[in-house]
Amino acid sequence: METKPEGYYVGAYWGSRKETALECGRRAELFFHMLARCDPSFTQWYHAGRGSPRELPGWPVRTEVEELEKLLLKGRNRTDVGKVVIEELGFRQMVWDAKKEPTYLTISCGKYSPSSGSNVCLLEPHKQGAVRERLLRVPVLTEVLTSMATAWDPDFAMASSSEMVDLVEKEGDEVRVGWLTYLSRRLGTLPPLPAPVRIEPVGALGWLLVLSPEPMTASNPEHVAFTLRVRNLLDRAGLIALPKAEPLGR
Repeated sequence: METKPEGYYVGAYWGSRKETALECGRRAELFFHMLARCDPSFTQWYHAGRGSPRELPGWPVRTEVEELEKLLLKGRNRTDVGKVVIEELGFRQMVWDAKKEPTYLTISCGKYSPSSGSNVCLLEPHKQGAVRERLLRVPVLTEVLTSMATAWDPDFAMASSSEMVDLVEKEGDEVRVGWLTYLSRRLGTLPPLPAPVRIEPVGALGWLLVLSPEPMTASNPEHVAFTLRVRNLLDRAGLIALPKAEPLGR
């Protein structure tokens, strides 16, 4: 019986951060420019819209800050009645890079309501194909996570399969530990970690942990056990609990 491929993704997450569409656009511009160096398929992105060219996957995304600001403003949350902008929910957009076997990129930024969940930058490759094969390598994932960390300054970021996250995550609102994990220095001090974990600084922002030179899979009990071991060591050091959101008005 053929097993289904695990659903790998790369995600960066941060708490309430009030930012304008222009400020988010500047971060997005840096991110897209850094991401383009990670893989040839990441040089052009597309978004939905009426009347997009049939021969293309959608409307081409222009990655200059002015255009990204406009795109983010189109993704503001509004009330069902009256379509009034809900300022505290920030901006959200989804883009993709191809018609067939696309990689999806979701950006939710500028949220500052404690009850609205995390801001996020989420990269989801197709479950098969050449892009996935190129992406699931430590050097490429290191570049992608470094790009996310540098541009968005998240609390944490990680590359993992959703199946592994389901096995390792204890609470619904905590730092997720994956095959590769980025931790902001805001979270605390990194403890000693067992081999073969490799630790790389990401500028002055935080650390990138690489748990294995090969893909970590949820179907491998040793991979699951080791990821849990690292997660528990980080938890004892106080790095798994996320910073508490400040109530609105403070």
